[in-house]
Amino acid sequence: MLDKRGCGVLLHITSLPGSGGIGSMGTDAHRFVDLLAAMGMSYWQILPLSPPACGNSPYSAFSAFAGNPLLIDIDQIVADGDLAEFRYEESHSDTAVDFDAVSACKMKLLNTAAVNFLANAAAPFKLEFWEYCNTTPWLHNYALFMALKQRYKGKSWDKWSAGAALLTKEAYEKFSVELGPEIGIQKYIQWQFFRQWRQLRAYAAANGISIVGDIPIFVGYDSVDVWSHRELFLLDSAGRPTVVAGVPPDYFSATGQLWGNPLYDWDEMGRQGYAWWIDRFRSMFELFDVVRVDHFRGFEAAWHVPFTEKTAVNGTWVAAPGTLLFDAVFAALGKLPVIAEDLGVITPDVVALRDRYAFPGMKIVQFAFDSGPSNGYLPHNHVKNCVVYSGTHDNDTTAGWCDSLSKSQRSRVNYYVGSHGRDLVESILRTIFMSVADTVIVPLQDLIGLGTESRMNVPGTAFGNWRWRFDWSMIQGDITRRVRDQLECYGRCNARHR
Repeated sequence: MLDKRGCGVLLHITSLPGSGGIGSMGTDAHRFVDLLAAMGMSYWQILPLSPPACGNSPYSAFSAFAGNPLLIDIDQIVADGDLAEFRYEESHSDTAVDFDAVSACKMKLLNTAAVNFLANAAAPFKLEFWEYCNTTPWLHNYALFMALKQRYKGKSWDKWSAGAALLTKEAYEKFSVELGPEIGIQKYIQWQFFRQWRQLRAYAAANGISIVGDIPIFVGYDSVDVWSHRELFLLDSAGRPTVVAGVPPDYFSATGQLWGNPLYDWDEMGRQGYAWWIDRFRSMFELFDVVRVDHFRGFEAAWHVPFTEKTAVNGTWVAAPGTLLFDAVFAALGKLPVIAEDLGVITPDVVALRDRYAFPGMKIVQFAFDSGPSNGYLPHNHVKNCVVYSGTHDNDTTAGWCDSLSKSQRSRVNYYVGSHGRDLVESILRTIFMSVADTVIVPLQDLIGLGTESRMNVPGTAFGNWRWRFDWSMIQGDITRRVRDQLECYGRCNARHR
């Protein structure tokens, strides 16, 4: 995996077309796999599948293990017999996700389906459901957490009563009984999510498409992970963070990025043999063929910002376990195909950690032209063992980036990629397809030439992100053949599709 020439497309499932106001794991996801196969692609890269919390970011979720209910295809639920036929409201947008409206509609439907299933499902489905419940270690904690969250009207767990927030064994058993019906609904929703995901992944595999997933290094504070494992995080006696995660000032922000995630108590994790991380990697590789590790440098050292700070400027680099962690994970699970997101402030120690395990790093071509010819992101400086991106979900689209360049900057890019007045985005893509790097990943927005209006995320902004969706009408003309011809020309066409 990732050791031969190939190409993939970055597109999160929420950005797929389809009814209901948000992309899902239904018909359009399978059609997208067909498109990738027709183009000669080898990979489909997605963002985290976790249920997003504040700001709808998949990088700050209610659980590091659970799936996002909003990605469930309701048509399949109807086909299963758990829900009657229905029609979505006309107000759902086809171009941008309205997360509040989608959540209100879809969660109501899923709750109804769960009640119907638990009361009326045939024995074979019930057996499958209970088998899933009995073999999914994180499930009950998650279901209890979400049931309590409903009881406390969506408030963060630190705003619950002390008996629910700082849970004891007795309270755990008490709430598990009291909230039994709500817990059952949450378990049904997760069961359906993972059933549908397995079907989609199997379809992708049958068509020669490997799925590249994404594991955020940190978890959200308002998550079952922190609530149920407070000992693994740097919290005070009341359960509040003492320090939070971020990055210092960088390309994206003059004041850094204050993410606000709680930070790990690595000493305690080490005493437990890094069991939580082993479980997490195991669960990721049950879902994906390859995993991109977000903010990889945080495994060598993380930026610790005091909880009271308003920006990420006043932080400190604090060492993380690095090799101790990965040695433990690989001893338990074997060697894993990992992409290291090695962007930002990268020191020789981070490079050494990445290279010790031969993890391919990331090369972002939008970062390649702000210095001289020794810039490591320029294609002539690439190495085989890396993954080249025109941009990521955090960048502007490449068309938008090109539009933002000054006349002299644009001239420099034009000269490097040899566009000679032709379409600059297409010339940039052709240049990275030529790269010696084994793997290239291109956001769909770049592949079809969309502008800034189609950007997925603006780092450092809490709201208004993650909403973009594409429409099948954007796949115009002979783009499938043109992309395939380029992949064949540069030795990246999937052998399954030649």
